[in-house]
Amino acid sequence: MIIKMKAAEEIKVNQVQIKDNFWSVIQERIINIVIPFQEKVLNDEIPGVAKSHAIENFRIAAGLSEGEFYGMVFQDSDVAKWLEGVAYSLAVKPDEDLEKRADGIIDIIEKAQQPDGYLDTYFIIKEPEKRWQNLQECHELYCAGHMMEAAAAYYQVTGKDKLLHVAERMADHIIGRFGEDKERGIPGHQEVEIGLMKLYHATGKKKYKDMARFFLEERGKNPNYFYEEKIKRGWQHWGQYSLKPLDSTYNQAHTTIYEQKEAVGHAVRAVYMYTAMADLAGEDKDQRLFDACLTLWNNIVQQRMYVTGGIGSTMEGEAFSADYDLPNDMAYAETCASIAMVFFAKRMLEIKPDGKFADIMERELYNGIISGIQLDGKKYFYVNPLEVNPGVSGKIYGYKHTLPERPGWYECACCPTNLVRLIASLGAYAWSESDTTIYSHLFIGQKAQMHKANVEVESSYPWEGKVAYHVKPKSDSEFTLAIHIPEFVNAEDENTIIAVNARSVEIRKALKSGYLYITRTWKDGDIVDIQFAMPGRKIFANQRVRDNAGCVALMRGPIVYCFEGVDNGENIQALRIPKEMKAEPFLWKEGVLKGNVCLRMEGYCMEGNNELYSEERPAKKHAELTAIPYYAWANRGENQMRVWMLEEQ
Repeated sequence: MIIKMKAAEEIKVNQVQIKDNFWSVIQERIINIVIPFQEKVLNDEIPGVAKSHAIENFRIAAGLSEGEFYGMVFQDSDVAKWLEGVAYSLAVKPDEDLEKRADGIIDIIEKAQQPDGYLDTYFIIKEPEKRWQNLQECHELYCAGHMMEAAAAYYQVTGKDKLLHVAERMADHIIGRFGEDKERGIPGHQEVEIGLMKLYHATGKKKYKDMARFFLEERGKNPNYFYEEKIKRGWQHWGQYSLKPLDSTYNQAHTTIYEQKEAVGHAVRAVYMYTAMADLAGEDKDQRLFDACLTLWNNIVQQRMYVTGGIGSTMEGEAFSADYDLPNDMAYAETCASIAMVFFAKRMLEIKPDGKFADIMERELYNGIISGIQLDGKKYFYVNPLEVNPGVSGKIYGYKHTLPERPGWYECACCPTNLVRLIASLGAYAWSESDTTIYSHLFIGQKAQMHKANVEVESSYPWEGKVAYHVKPKSDSEFTLAIHIPEFVNAEDENTIIAVNARSVEIRKALKSGYLYITRTWKDGDIVDIQFAMPGRKIFANQRVRDNAGCVALMRGPIVYCFEGVDNGENIQALRIPKEMKAEPFLWKEGVLKGNVCLRMEGYCMEGNNELYSEERPAKKHAELTAIPYYAWANRGENQMRVWMLEEQ
């Protein structure tokens, strides 16, 4: 493919109103419970959780309070991500009081900004003489990027530009300091590249896009940049735990973005960078940059991703490790990393609508992302393992990061606020639009106001394979509706039915790269009906994935399932999935899992004697097995959990 132009443009979050029995519940919980809860956490008003102090840091920096900076060096980013989530929530559900409170926080942020445009509360309060001396560790550019994203979102939804002007002054300050003929610095934690591109989209000012390109293309030109920076300044922020400046793969500074062939280092840093690369490639019709993105995408998806969509398999550096190294009970799979994959997928879809990008976006959304938040919205996972064992997970060295239950907050609270901004803006990920085509990427029930038509989607997904698109065109001109058909849908199955106004569509002719293309002069009231079977199915891992040899995972539709001890007894490793599996879906009718479709099947339990080792073969006994959606685990107390199950031999 040669990029002649972006295939489609992103849409604004206020063009879509989500309305279905799955995502509406989650989105309403985010808006009604999580956003107010997080506001209180950021204001240190929730007892029993890790202190934040993030908003108070801004008050101190603004001269409105007295005190010391508290928290991580990047504490400002929690406020920025929360504000971005608030902006999107106001598009979903206008709330005059919440908007007023957000405006008040923005006023404080504006007062904290320095006359030259600099904005970072750690250095304003604590070490003003050291600003911009430690790009590797101190996250000034990272925090700036998140504030730019918040500013663009708040402007897009409310039309208010105070925070936008704050972000522009900060961006202009950065442009004045870094560049070809200035300090050739790069971020230690990529994010500002995304923020600059968002600022470019919001303002149309090319200088912000150019700055994003500089940071991307400067990376790796001098792999020793951070080491030289350390020698020059002579101090470290993290002391004995300082990042290793010679480990240039950790933050993807080992070579240029065009020469990187594998996803390495810190997973969130990497995929934030890839997201900005894809955004820039689409904007500038840059084939070389798109090819670089595609190479990295393929390495992640084909060799370095968990079945849940989790990425970053090792705790050491929260990083990618090696191809096919995907341990289940030591997995890292940070929630933020899965969120970053959604960002990356959407930018790739705007360049090339291809089911392989939409399928991964869907997998992340239904599994590796919402597993990061408790069903009541008040507790969070930073790490998303695929197996936990009480007494080991969360307690023994090497497993301390794989917690069996979600904490209420974190000292490093990047994931909770990231969840808020993504789920509140979910509607924007469901669609793209070009001059000729409306692209539907996700089977989410919703009302969408596109340029060519208003489209209402009725959806029983992900529990049933039944979706209907009601099209209301805005003109008599012909256009195409392109609907993503998930990879698991069998187009040859007699139960797969696609019809326009009750007349069948020949799927083979209409399906291209995972999208069903329907071109016509649409009439008010036209309906596209899509129906397909969703049996429980087995997933097998590549045999080079050591932990999964002889195992299967279960999926139904887009949902990955897991087994918990509370349903299956606290010896899950002794259970076996039969070769001829008949997984019967059933609706959970009470308790915290109410409304979830779970799976029940006949299987086996291997029972042996009590000796540690024995020549006696374990006996195989019949057992009834129950699997629940992976995202819903750890909501019923501490107990064993496992995604990959041994199969009957």
